[in-house]
This record gives sequence, C-alpha cells and structure tokens, in this order.
Amino acid sequence: MSHIVFLLVPGLHLLDLAGPAQVFSTAADFGHPYTLGYVAEQPLVPTAQGLPLAAGLSWPELGPEDLIVVPGWRAHTLADGPVIGAAALQALRDHHARGGTVASVCAGADALGRAGLLDGRRCTTHHDVQDELARRHPGATVVRDVLYTADDRVVTSAGIASGIDLALHLIATRHGPAVAAQVARDMVVYARRNGHEPQASAMLRYRSHLDDTVHRAQDLLDARFDRPLPLSALAAAVGVSERTLTRLFTRATGGLTPLRYQQTLRLERAEHLIGHGTTVDAAARAVGFEDPRMLRRLRSREIGR
Repeated sequence: MSHIVFLLVPGLHLLDLAGPAQVFSTAADFGHPYTLGYVAEQPLVPTAQGLPLAAGLSWPELGPEDLIVVPGWRAHTLADGPVIGAAALQALRDHHARGGTVASVCAGADALGRAGLLDGRRCTTHHDVQDELARRHPGATVVRDVLYTADDRVVTSAGIASGIDLALHLIATRHGPAVAAQVARDMVVYARRNGHEPQASAMLRYRSHLDDTVHRAQDLLDARFDRPLPLSALAAAVGVSERTLTRLFTRATGGLTPLRYQQTLRLERAEHLIGHGTTVDAAARAVGFEDPRMLRRLRSREIGR
C-alpha cells in the first residue's frame, strides 16, 4: 500500500479527505513508505465547505499494495450525489481486480456500489443514508452501527470522522498496533473508537487517556506484545517504580494491569490469525504464548469459546 490515491468528486467533504490523508501522511513521517495522490475528472474540484481542490486527471500505475480512497460528499440523498464517470468507476474495478484495496468514507460507499464492488460484500456508510445504500445496491450487506467494515479488500466507513478510524485500522493491519498507536498519538486522537474489525481494538480502546507514562508503556507493549516483557523492565524503561506503573496503568485503562493489557493484545491478534485459518496452537505460538492452553483459557473467558 505504498500509493494512497484519493478519488475527488464534486461536493466532497474536506474531513472525509483530510482525516485519512493525515493518517497516512503521519505514517510516512515516521518512515513508512506512503505516497499520497489525488485524482479527479476535472482539474479543480469544488468541496462542500467551499474550498476548491486541485487534482490530477490521470491515474498513476497502481499495484496490489496500493489503496484507492473515495471520500464522501454532501447530498440530501445518494441519488442526488455527483456524477462519477465510467472511467473512474472502471479504475476502481480494475484496481480491485488486480488485487488492490479500495476504501470509502461516508457516502463514498455509493461510488463503490456503482462500480459493482459492494455486491456480495459487507459495507457501511453514514447512518442517514444506510437504508438508501441498501436499496440502491441490494446485492450488498449494509452493516449498521459500526464505524467501518472490511470485506475482501473493500473497506467502508461510516460518518465523516470515521475515515480516521478506517485509516488507522489499515495502518494497524499492515504495520501492527504499535505503529497505529504512534500515529494516533501524534495526531492527538487518543480517544480512539472501535470498528467492526477487532484486530486493533485493544490498542484503540485503551488509549483514551492522556497519561504520557502509560502511553509510553503501551508503546513498548504494543511493539513487543508477542515477547516477554517483565514488569520490572517495563517500569525501568518508562522511569517509574513497578508499583507506580501498575497504579497509573490501571487507572488510565479502566482496570487493566500491564500484563492483562499484553494478554488482550495477544488474544486479539490470535483471533485475527485463527479467523484467517491458523490453528489455535500455531496462533498461540505466534503471539507469544508458550502453552496453547493459556490462549484457550483466555478465549473461553473473554468470548465464551
């Protein structure tokens, strides 16, 4: 996903564009290879907030690791939305067919639907137009009350600000929760929200605080969740005593100790691996459990399996 290309349509919402663009731009600032580009069917694109945007008219050459994002737009109904030309819809189809990922924010899901990419897949959009999206694209499964969905490299998000959550999810999926946490923290969006996909939920859910000591401890745990990290070493790394770290950590995360937080990260990563066909024993080893029985106990306790 080295190239992030935004398809700009008339009337787009600035935050639908700027939120995800900021996430990937910040990831690039931290050394991850992202290049952002903007394509439209006209050289100057009016936005819902009145600021016109300049864009290129030709598509760059894209590969399977690249991403196309369609920001949403202002319209009373999806049927009143902007015209999107056949060439742009074909570009979306072709990119997905070549193994690439396509994503949308808010009403942008309708563009993916017009391209035929929602058929047989789960998707979401802003709550005001969810029913209309389901009517316009009956082959899709519209999921309500979630921030984003991901289904076979088609990723959709709900309301305007949820584009940030979607982009952080993609960063976490590609680079791991530690990088996503680093980006979220740099953007000062500590109060992260969960989407439908659980892979990064612990990283997002337990970052809704402003304790810098705990954030630094979480950075270390996020980066090394699959390896032993004794409390003594963790406390020394952040410059406090073990007792102080446990007290601060428990207060900031709503009751989790550092060990329980690490186990939660391991469990969620293991669930992701199991969901993609890995055996329980192999998933346990991959996330750092020496004994697979520990993973089975955690799964039983947390999700009743």
